[in-house]
Parts: sequence; structure tokens; C-alpha cells
Amino acid sequence: MMFGAAGLRTHIWNNNLKSILLLAGFPVLLTLIGYAIALVIIAMTGEGDYMAGKGYAGEATLGQSMMAAVNILPEIAVFATIGAGIWFIIAWFGHQAMINAATGASSVTRKDEPRFYNLLENLCISRGMTIPKMAIIETPGLNAYASGLTEGQYTVTVTRGLMETLNDAELEAVLAHELSHIRHRDVRLLVIAIIFVGIISFAGEIAFRGMLHGGLRASSQAGSRRGGGSRNGGALIFIALACIAIAYILAILIRFSLSRRREYMADAGAVELTRNPDAMISALAKISGHSEVGDAPDEVREMFIENPHTGFMGVFATHPPIEKRIEMLVQYGGGKLPQRMSSVPQV
Repeated sequence: MMFGAAGLRTHIWNNNLKSILLLAGFPVLLTLIGYAIALVIIAMTGEGDYMAGKGYAGEATLGQSMMAAVNILPEIAVFATIGAGIWFIIAWFGHQAMINAATGASSVTRKDEPRFYNLLENLCISRGMTIPKMAIIETPGLNAYASGLTEGQYTVTVTRGLMETLNDAELEAVLAHELSHIRHRDVRLLVIAIIFVGIISFAGEIAFRGMLHGGLRASSQAGSRRGGGSRNGGALIFIALACIAIAYILAILIRFSLSRRREYMADAGAVELTRNPDAMISALAKISGHSEVGDAPDEVREMFIENPHTGFMGVFATHPPIEKRIEMLVQYGGGKLPQRMSSVPQV
């Protein structure tokens, strides 16, 4: 084994802890967005003047307008928490439908795909696992992922291209890789992160568009009385945009903070399940360079066995290069380097 039992237990514990922190942090991000929206409203309506107790007699300073928004933070936090709770319920029951819609996956049964089911069943029996649901993406690209939050919700999805290209041993290795993600609790963490990043990204884009439009109006009406905007409208809009940008960046960083080590761990888990490192190596070699899956959102691509979108110069890559994964399997899993990759330097 490439990773000892203690390392695996720590990995699972870290995933569980990160999942809890993400759940707790989501309302905080929503509160930050709510505060930014409050600043925009104050900028556009001049409400800060009245909330500062000045009425028509004068206008609030920038600091007073910002404090006016701070004063309603408790109410914003309540609405953010309620909103987060509603989203949690929606996500709990609808996350798989969302992911399927994003990737174009369709559920299949044992009767539809007996080869897929039989390989998955044998692996699950060997580990005493409940057999996950199955889905297929009708695309020539070679990829796969697991999704779900709890037993009974887990689904393993593969592409048609993967099914048609890999032999039984290779496909079994890929399925074992995805089952390892389920066993390691990677799947739960990824689903939580993807749902949060997705909704925050969507809210951020909507808020940016609204603020940019409202900022122009507020700036053009600077110095007006009630109903016409605050004289500090431009500055308030800028601060609001900064708040939204912070929330948006934090949401994106959640995705980039997902450990790349999870793929090495899942590769190792596949070898442990199948006792066939060469099959995993061969599958990765075939997937390399052929893993593109339509227009799947970047957030969902983090779940794939291979994500060809590596970010700016690879700095924010969430998947290690396939060459490195193969090297690890050769060095620690006892596999052999494929002939066509014999020139790849080993670790």
C-alpha cells in the first residue's frame, strides 16, 4: 500500500472536519454578500442619512453610512442563516440532479449496463459496500466521477467513451478508484464544496452586475437628497464590490484548497481493491489527453478522475498530472511503466 492505515484515517478525519467547516462558513459568506447589498441600497437611496439620524438636515459621512449597514448586520445574518438552511435542504435532496444536469449524465440500471454493474458489484462485495447507483454520460471523452453525500445517495458515473475504450481490468480499476473516493469521504467534501462554490459564484455574478449598474446611477446622483442616492454613493459601491469580490474569491479558494493528495489516495485504494496496479496505470495512460467532457462547469470537473483544466500556469491545479500519478503507482504500487510512456522520468 502507498499510504498506511493511519494516513488514511487522518485523511478521512480531515475531510469530515473540512465538510463541517464549509457548512458553518457558508452562512458567513452569505452574510458578507448581504452586507454588500445593504451598502448598495444605502448608496442608491441615501438611507444612510436617515439611519444616521440626520433626515433632510444633512447627509451621512462615509463612515456613518457604513455603520448604518453594520447596524442591520444581525438581521442580515438571520436571513443569511435561513437562506443557507433552505439551500441545504434543496442541496440535500437535489444535488445529484444538479450534478447530472451539469454533466449530462443519465441514470442506468443493471439491465441497461450489465458489464458496468457486474464489475461494480464485485468490487463492492469484496469490501462489504452498498452498491452505488450508476450513471453514464454519452460522450466520447474518457472520464468518471463519484457523487453523493450518504450511503444510499452515492452514484458512480462514467462516460460512454471510457466504457468503450477500457478493457474489463482497466474499467474495474477506474471503478475501484471512484469507490475509494466514497470510502475516503472525498465525495461528500467535494459535493459540499461544489454546491457552495456554485451558488456563491452565481450570487456573486448577479450582485456584480447589479452593483455595477446601480453604482453608475448612484454616482450620477451624488449629492442628491432622499430617494436620489448618497453623496458617498460611489465609495459605498466600491466597498460593496470589494466585499462581493472577497466572498467570491473565498468561494473559489474553497475549490482550490481541496487536496490533490486525494487522487493519489484513490489511486492507491484502487490498487488495494483490485490487486492490479498495471490496470490502473494502463487506464490512466488511456485517459490522459482524452478526458474532456463537454461543457461541464469547472466546479463539477473537480470530481472527475482527470481534470484537464489546471488553472493559471498550473498554480491552482486541483488534480496532479497523470504522469505523476503513474510514477507513484510504479514506485509504490509495484506497477510497470507503459511502453509508450517509457521516457517519463521516475520519481
